[in-house]
Amino acid sequence: MSIVICFNNKDPKPWQEALQAKLKDVTIEIYPQVKNPDKVTFALCWKPDKNILAQFKNLKVVQSVGASVEHIIQTQNLPSSCIISRIVDNQLSNDMFEFLLTGILSHLKRFSEYHIDQQQQQWNPKPYKNINNTTIGVLGLGKIGTTVSEKLVQLGFQVKAWSASEKKLENVSCFYGESGLISVLKNTDILINILPLTNATENILNLQNLEKLNKNGYVINVGRGEHLVETDLLTLLESQHLSGALLDVFRTEPLPSTHPFWQHNAITITPHIAAITNINTAADTVVINYQNLVNGTELLHIVSLKKGY
Repeated sequence: MSIVICFNNKDPKPWQEALQAKLKDVTIEIYPQVKNPDKVTFALCWKPDKNILAQFKNLKVVQSVGASVEHIIQTQNLPSSCIISRIVDNQLSNDMFEFLLTGILSHLKRFSEYHIDQQQQQWNPKPYKNINNTTIGVLGLGKIGTTVSEKLVQLGFQVKAWSASEKKLENVSCFYGESGLISVLKNTDILINILPLTNATENILNLQNLEKLNKNGYVINVGRGEHLVETDLLTLLESQHLSGALLDVFRTEPLPSTHPFWQHNAITITPHIAAITNINTAADTVVINYQNLVNGTELLHIVSLKKGY
């Protein structure tokens, strides 16, 4: 039994070193340097090339090194017997909350506009909003979305949240289903998307949905680039129905240099860094899952292929 690491846009070497320190007697190889593919039973993946896992005939487990798994489900033709798992880390949730809070407060106090004014040497005081008169809508109530919603409520924000199935959180107005989505969008000042990417959620940040936000609404996307219909966002910014957006994820990463988002004053871009997996803590999950595979016990954080998360 051996482990293969299959990464794109991520350095595999630190992961190999962290795992090898904890699994000293296990063969851990970085694709494509694999001596015996038939011995591979466990694959550690981030955006693997299409169908490359098919060459490992005895593969039992595919472990994502992040919270997302669509980059595996959508690119690999895996047998139904193969288990897919993901990383769930409390630090990821905390990091995401800190990122979002930074973006929210920057928007409320209009820091990005003052940055532009500074470059143009303009002294131009502006009105601002407060926490207690701001309504935030959160799309996605997984572990991260739940943490974010609860912490925002504790700070005094009015929070509404939407999920695929019914959820209940103290002091958070929770909705689900098609009618529930409309309830979250309407009368909302800031919309945060933390949804997983599925057939049902792809393109959910579209013109029809985003125009339901309050006038001068603000959009934060830390879910997936495929959730956002980019031209629809630009249309709503041009019409001034939306006042701006903070985008951490994109359909193509890195974002192409010719993309119109780069030059748009109302859009803040960050390079997919809202919550970065910590190798040391994540490696512990990988080790436990590998050992559980060897021992024939249930793995941590197994993904439902039917749900896609």
